[in-house]
Amino acid sequence: MENQSQVTEFILLGLTQNQGVQKIIFILFLLFYLVTLGGNLFIVLTITNSPSLFASPMYFFLAFLSFLDACFSSAIVPKVIVDSFYKKKTISFEGCMTQVFASHFLGGAEVIVLTAMAYDRYVAICKPLHYVTIMNRRTCLFLAGMAWVGGFLHAIIQMFFILPLPFCGPNVINHFMCDLYPLLKLVCTDTYGIGFMVLANSGFICILIFSLLLVSYGVILYTLKTYSTEGRRKALSTCSSHITVVFLVFVPCIFEYVRPPTTFSFDKMVEILYTVLPPLLNPFIYTFRNMEVKNAMRQFCHSKVFVFKKKLGS
Repeated sequence: MENQSQVTEFILLGLTQNQGVQKIIFILFLLFYLVTLGGNLFIVLTITNSPSLFASPMYFFLAFLSFLDACFSSAIVPKVIVDSFYKKKTISFEGCMTQVFASHFLGGAEVIVLTAMAYDRYVAICKPLHYVTIMNRRTCLFLAGMAWVGGFLHAIIQMFFILPLPFCGPNVINHFMCDLYPLLKLVCTDTYGIGFMVLANSGFICILIFSLLLVSYGVILYTLKTYSTEGRRKALSTCSSHITVVFLVFVPCIFEYVRPPTTFSFDKMVEILYTVLPPLLNPFIYTFRNMEVKNAMRQFCHSKVFVFKKKLGS
């Protein structure tokens, strides 16, 4: 794919041009990023250092999801933080394409992991006697591999559409990040067909996976009718967190990509809803009512404090 672009960099208008508001954005996004990174990496370290949790498919996928959230946030938020210092916000052509690839690669992998987590809950609730056999370590690693491969293929297809396009005129992007629809507005050729190909790729994935998730949880809820009140409560407590995250991710994503290839003034706000908030809130959603993770976190902290005190004593 030989690029014919004459543009070497893009100018990002960011969230606002007001210098006072940009200072507030710096503080908020820096806080969001530190909490996101700290919370998600803490979950990864807790689960990987707890043999009982890491052996469980549910927590294996939770650690994987937290790792992806940390990476996904790192592909977008640090650039917004740095740009808040500058009146003129620029990004190189290569940097812009890298950001597009990274966001779609990690985002694609994340929605597949969410599907794997739903499948895990389906097997646990609907086929409990076969759970250990079906959700063995090989299956978990296969689903994790499918997430990487699926995310990569999704991102590569997007790059296949966007890279050969000629950018030879305006280079101002009315956004805080590089994304497909804002970039298509800058191409100096007809992009109507390409726009619908992009929509078919991103939109189709969003609709397909969201539909699969809705069906799977419909089956789960139907199966729970046969459970006792206590069993139903425990099952719902593990599923409610996942359902919350699914809606946080998919509702803004569907709104953004399942529509004709155009841009709106409020797209930046919608983009924040699914690029910043889910990675920020996921650690709290998954640990707020989960005593197993909370206890594992306490044990992990206590063990590290003990090792630290032992080193000081020696």
